[in-house]
Amino acid sequence: MRWPDVRDAHPDQWLVIEALDARSQDDHRIIDHVAVIDICVDGRATMKRHAELRRLHPHREFCFVHTSMMELKIEERLWLGIRGLRATDVSA
Repeated sequence: MRWPDVRDAHPDQWLVIEALDARSQDDHRIIDHVAVIDICVDGRATMKRHAELRRLHPHREFCFVHTSMMELKIEERLWLGIRGLRATDVSA
């Protein structure tokens, strides 16, 4: 589904979605097609469900969102690892 269709089908709701077709642009993840995985009662429940799904299926791209978002554009964050070291911080 496209995001406008998801918003129409699930107005004012918290969702866990899976990105089926996505791309990176600048520092954002642009998601063109999604599958609704779960509908949750609030943001806290959505984050908990998202964490469970990530643990069970680490190779899939899940996001938690509220359908009040007009555009589905997720900020990408650089994961710095266990100790917060970047590749440039380590001498070769």
